[in-house]
Amino acid sequence: MLQILCLFIPIMAAFFMPFFFKKIRNVHTGWFVLIVPLFLVIYYSTFIPAVSKGETVIEQLNWIPSLGISFVSYIDGLSLLFSLLISGIGALVVLYSIFYLDRKREQLHNFYIYLLIFMSAMLGVVQSDNMITLYLFWELTSISSFLLIGYWFNRDKSRFGALKSMMITVAGGMLMLGGFVLLSLMGGTFSIRALIEQAPLLATNDLFIVALVLVLLGAFTKSAQFPFYIWLPDAMEAPTPVSAYLHSATMVKAGIYLVARFTPIFALSEAWVWLVAGIGLLTLFWGSFFALKQTDLKGILAFSTVSQLGLIMSLLGVSAIAYHVDGAEDTVFKYAAFAAIFHLINHATFKGSLFMIAGIVDHETGTRDIRKLGGLMSLMPVSFTVAIIGSFSMAGLPPFNGFLSKEMFLIAMLSVTEFDLFNFSTWGLLFPIIAWVASVFTFIYSFYFVFRTFTGKLKVDQLPTKPHEAPIGMLISPVILAGLVVTIFFIPNIVTDTFVKPAVVAIQPFLYTSPNDVHIHVSAWHGPTPELFMTIGIVVVGLLLFLTLSKWQKLYSTLPERFTLNRFYDFTINQLLGSWMTRFSKLYMTGSIRKYLAYMFTAIPVFVIGTLIVKKAFVFTLEGSSPIHLYEIILILVLVIGTITSVFARSRITSIIALGAVGYTVSLFFVIFNAPDLALTQLVIETISVALFLMAFYHLPKFSKVEERTRFKFGRAFVSIAVGVMVTLVALSSHSQKFIESISNYYKETVYSEAGGGNIVNVILVDYRGFDTLFEIAVLAIAGISIFAMIKLRLSRKEKNYESK
Repeated sequence: MLQILCLFIPIMAAFFMPFFFKKIRNVHTGWFVLIVPLFLVIYYSTFIPAVSKGETVIEQLNWIPSLGISFVSYIDGLSLLFSLLISGIGALVVLYSIFYLDRKREQLHNFYIYLLIFMSAMLGVVQSDNMITLYLFWELTSISSFLLIGYWFNRDKSRFGALKSMMITVAGGMLMLGGFVLLSLMGGTFSIRALIEQAPLLATNDLFIVALVLVLLGAFTKSAQFPFYIWLPDAMEAPTPVSAYLHSATMVKAGIYLVARFTPIFALSEAWVWLVAGIGLLTLFWGSFFALKQTDLKGILAFSTVSQLGLIMSLLGVSAIAYHVDGAEDTVFKYAAFAAIFHLINHATFKGSLFMIAGIVDHETGTRDIRKLGGLMSLMPVSFTVAIIGSFSMAGLPPFNGFLSKEMFLIAMLSVTEFDLFNFSTWGLLFPIIAWVASVFTFIYSFYFVFRTFTGKLKVDQLPTKPHEAPIGMLISPVILAGLVVTIFFIPNIVTDTFVKPAVVAIQPFLYTSPNDVHIHVSAWHGPTPELFMTIGIVVVGLLLFLTLSKWQKLYSTLPERFTLNRFYDFTINQLLGSWMTRFSKLYMTGSIRKYLAYMFTAIPVFVIGTLIVKKAFVFTLEGSSPIHLYEIILILVLVIGTITSVFARSRITSIIALGAVGYTVSLFFVIFNAPDLALTQLVIETISVALFLMAFYHLPKFSKVEERTRFKFGRAFVSIAVGVMVTLVALSSHSQKFIESISNYYKETVYSEAGGGNIVNVILVDYRGFDTLFEIAVLAIAGISIFAMIKLRLSRKEKNYESK
């Protein structure tokens, strides 16, 4: 059970954060938190030998077995890679946060609680084989990231960015859940492994394309693909450790993981290839182009993350082409999935280090505005070195790991032109063109980030703080990541054989049976190849455009702001959902409880009676009915007379007595129908109700003349009659057509043998309806706590007023 327990270790550790923060004030809370990701990365490293051989490790904990829902920790090459990234980068981020966040000024217990919840959620996403539990963890990532982004909740931009990210990602998650439900209906299971085995059969189902689109919407919103990327730049208002974690190894990579995991199911569809590859390329170009418009360091990195995620997504889309080519393992299409996973690792290293450098610059200079920065190279030499390594890797230059995966990306894009299905022989020509142009802009914004910050003239007068190098503790994490950037370039095949190839087998199980079947050797030199000449072109054109950046960067100011996606989002939230919906709600939200009841009791009968008529569901028969006796008719008349009297009486006392007569008459019916428990309950409730009514209404004034002359209201009569007709029709119809045996027989047979009780009513309430009773108790407990809190608050205010006097 340790494998499943490890999913929840971060959440369990979160419970102790308030204690560490409040009781151990002399030690930064982050040191206690650091133990968790370090333990996890060590634990998951023990799986490397087995997984690198192609083995999988599964552990299951039943949750709702009757519905086929369980916690299944499934560790293969893909999930292990992500688990190591989540825990490994998480450890470096926590170490970085210890020196970045002041323990005296920050509410660290809140920060680390949110971070640990997020860590558990991400581990659950990448290891879940059951789609329902995957969705549970998926939405938990949205909630915890909302809390992390809005950590500085006293800032308007932080709250806005947190809300924006949650609105978009949660909406996508709901759509993704619809896709999961459709897949389960088609395949008869929630297991992803089982659905992969049924993939050829699922592809013939009419709901297949609908499920495909819904799942992609969930992935695109989470991984900030076009047009859903707009939440990512606003999420930069989070503390830098959060940005480094969410955008290098976790939050945005969840959508990448989802597409990779579901590729074996959906890759047989032409729509999957076009949507994933096409949207990925569009996102790559869009993010790289608009990165140069930004003036905030984290804003530049945010758009660079958008573009890099688009690059990985486009590679996953192209990798699906291998499912449509005979002997794909021997063609260039095999490079796409390999390059996607390899670049995912590389991106985590160089982007994590760059975000931390952006945080260091902000921390040590007091600003992230690139227009105020410059000349920091001599004052911050270590930070500059790390920035150079990370930026050059992002630009795809040697000797850094980004160069290797970028070359493989270009190979994959060039291979698309060789594919003669799905119109790729014509439209596929755009793939290498867009990839090259986007790579040029990637080169430019990489240089823009590092050289505009660290070279040029030092503008001390524009900096809020005198710049200086960061403390050694804050530099450890980015230096480690920068070291990995260089190391991977020189020993790439150790990394690819250990991590990349097992993940590729998980993405393309129909092509490879084990990592040894993936015959790809990574090297920095392949001779004079087309991708090499494309890289030379990227460097030459990129340098020319960077050197002339000040002349053409002004073009961005000519782009119309009013037609942007952000404006559309603001209009939707502020105008459509804000102003217009507020006006509409005021039309019916009048504050009158009587009107609210009228709305409800009008809508319910209309829908129920309409459904009975449209579906021809109403059936009436007297077969099996008991004879009606004279005393039952008399009781019915008493009920009718009492009801009419309570409505038309001109005295409140008369109405209350008549209403009590109705309740006592109902209790007599329970006695006649052999339900003594219900009769006793009804008698007690009715007695208390009448007494309370009398006590309350005794203090009210008598009916006024205006109230006595109230005219007959047709609307109220219609609502009353409609509700009565609805209840009568439903009761008669349900009695006349019984398609299944009454559940009462099951209760009679199992109340003693299964539940071990003698009183059938008590057993039903406690065992068979246990959750219902539990929730009722919970509601009462919450209400009691709230009342106690209000009383205590009122007493404390009285004491303060007394002391002030």
